[in-house]
Amino acid sequence: MVGHSYIVYGPLLAGMATIIYEGLPIRPDAGIWWRLVEKYQVTAMFSAPTAVRVLKKQDPAFLKQYDLSSLRALYLAGEPLDEPTARWIADGIGKPIIDNYWQTETGWPILAIANGVEPAPSKFGSPGVPMPGYRVKLLDESNGEELDGAGRKGVLAIEGPLPPGCMQTVWRDDERFVNTYWRSVPGREVYNTFDWGIRDEDGYCFILGRTDDVINVAGHRLGTREIEESIASHPNVAEVAVVGVADALKGQVAMAFAVARDASGLEDPSARLRLEGEVMQTVDRQLGAVARPARVFFVTLLPKTRSGKLLRRAIQAVCERRDPGDLTTMDDPSALQQVRDQLA
Repeated sequence: MVGHSYIVYGPLLAGMATIIYEGLPIRPDAGIWWRLVEKYQVTAMFSAPTAVRVLKKQDPAFLKQYDLSSLRALYLAGEPLDEPTARWIADGIGKPIIDNYWQTETGWPILAIANGVEPAPSKFGSPGVPMPGYRVKLLDESNGEELDGAGRKGVLAIEGPLPPGCMQTVWRDDERFVNTYWRSVPGREVYNTFDWGIRDEDGYCFILGRTDDVINVAGHRLGTREIEESIASHPNVAEVAVVGVADALKGQVAMAFAVARDASGLEDPSARLRLEGEVMQTVDRQLGAVARPARVFFVTLLPKTRSGKLLRRAIQAVCERRDPGDLTTMDDPSALQQVRDQLA
């Protein structure tokens, strides 16, 4: 839905030409995006945060090598955009980074900064504020209590009725639609986005990831996305994936697989151990010891689909010695083999 709207419908409605690039942004090298911008005088560019994280491991000189004067902004969507990644690419290309948040079911943005209506500053890591038509609430997942004030984590929900353009039902199954989307928060009949969020003192929302991307460590419920963002803030981490792995003692433990920005010297086991310790200390400081991963393994690339999406469930399956299932969309099978090798 995002691709349709940004790549096809929007440009056509605006009378714009569209250039489509398929694949990771490092083929034949990490300058391919910016070379296309310079060659075709691209004015607006759209991609996903995962693709930008891939670039973080590459030579930053590529970001300055081409003329980007035609580019007005880089739009990133499709998954949560963490603050370190947003800040890195903004500093690198010197252009505004535009984030927003919506779902296939809603058809258009729930959270954004509508500068064409009312100019407002953007904040790294936040898609923005609720758009007109959406009555957004943060709710306690256990009892449906509304969470007011700043810094309180809850389920992002929307009070009905939803605005025009939103999903109305599931084909031939109204009951399933109502029970899944509208009755999953205790004591409430609200649309559940199934995403965690927090709000700051200015009313800006920050998306923390899917409610099913939660692990239970010794009774503490932790979002893998929060741990990933903390690890990504370490200066030598280019990208990271965190999964919950079954553990006989704690129920689950967090396991992290990271790509180092500078991997020189990491062939030495003691150097890898030092970097692992630094990463764990970073998580300790930011989230507390309970969120610290059981291990942080370093690989040269993470398992992804050809469109750049992380295959977290495949990583989790390998960690738990389970069949990872259908891997036909995987870009490079050697990435998952690296995970296996680390666990051997």
